[in-house]
Amino acid sequence: MKPLPQFLWGTSTSSHQVEGNNTANDWWEWEIQGKLKEASGSACDHYRRYESDFDIVAKLGQNAHRFSIEWSRLEPEENVWDEEAFLHYERVLKALHERGLEPVVTLHHFTNPLWYTRKGGWLHEKTPFYFTRFTKKCVEAFGKYVRFWVTINEPLVYLYHGFFAGLWPPGLKSFSSSMRVFRNQLLAHISAYKVIHQHYKKELNQPVWVSIAKHISHFTPCNPHSWKDVWTLKIRSWFFNDLFLDAAVSGFLFFPGLFAEILPARNTLDFIGVNYYTRDFIRFGGQFTGEKSLGVSCEKSHHPTETGELNMMGWEVYPEGLYHILKKLKRFNLPVVITENGIATLDDNQRSRFIQNHLSEVGRAAKEGVNVQGYFYWSLLDNFEWAHGFGPRFGVVEVDYQTQARKVRESAYVLRDICRKLMGSN
Repeated sequence: MKPLPQFLWGTSTSSHQVEGNNTANDWWEWEIQGKLKEASGSACDHYRRYESDFDIVAKLGQNAHRFSIEWSRLEPEENVWDEEAFLHYERVLKALHERGLEPVVTLHHFTNPLWYTRKGGWLHEKTPFYFTRFTKKCVEAFGKYVRFWVTINEPLVYLYHGFFAGLWPPGLKSFSSSMRVFRNQLLAHISAYKVIHQHYKKELNQPVWVSIAKHISHFTPCNPHSWKDVWTLKIRSWFFNDLFLDAAVSGFLFFPGLFAEILPARNTLDFIGVNYYTRDFIRFGGQFTGEKSLGVSCEKSHHPTETGELNMMGWEVYPEGLYHILKKLKRFNLPVVITENGIATLDDNQRSRFIQNHLSEVGRAAKEGVNVQGYFYWSLLDNFEWAHGFGPRFGVVEVDYQTQARKVRESAYVLRDICRKLMGSN
């Protein structure tokens, strides 16, 4: 196990949610086709305002910042590379370093170039090649500024919404397509991991840390006395929470009745990135084979107990779930970085409590031997929350979307003070 050089404290963003005017990707096309109630438009105008936004981050005492590079800006047409876009992200990285902020760079955060989407996107058999070529260009251009890479953000969330539920582009509802995407995501991650490490070893002669940002939910059976609900939960947790991580570490992919294969590499995680928001109550879906074998979420009226505090999106606030997840991840014997953890709320007191209570659970897990090496709150800014539009407010910094004015919320100082205390600074 290779320890991280420092504990990472910060906030996260993603390109499409904050930059604005990402006109060459599939989400922009999805928006202008009227598939959503709101279009991203200028979003937070972060593409132009990144320096002043990073000034806020630095003043809040954070030592790192996680963000994503927009693939469609760098490669707007197949194998045509935009030099100005490369220069822009180089300036972004330099601006972070000038403020003492460690960049944590995500390569894929839900969006794809239109040219790639029209070839089939993540269903295309050459997906590992296209993604690795993009990765190689990024590492060659930005490697000297970056020590931490996240290849893919929330692969199962992207797969579910885009290829299973049809809520995100490309809008498919296909179990078989979802499984093809899963395999391609895993192979793309493995290939990207190898390319990154090869470059750092050969060209830079310095260490690098590579992972994914894995969305993990805490699951509870709707009826804890029902063996069907309990087994459904185990199946769902295995697929959504464990399968990708297990395959990336073991080098073996097994999905009953669909595929089993030895992968081209094992141990392709240097740390585990965790995105945690809530827990779900799970009940038996009616069969133990096929699509319904993963179960379905209970309606609130079917919960065995009253759901606790909710955020403005109806997600339960359940800090203990983060503790339980971290404890389960201890089996991998890898550093853990919480790459996202946040709440959508108009009540900043609720956000402050959320931060305090979740970090308390992180501390509890750390005391019990979990090697937690970082925490990133989602998000730095209020932003475009995908199919939900601009309504949800996750930011520790409020954004007025009419004027693009920023206002630091009190919860940002709560996060700052906890960070300072835990880092032993004044």
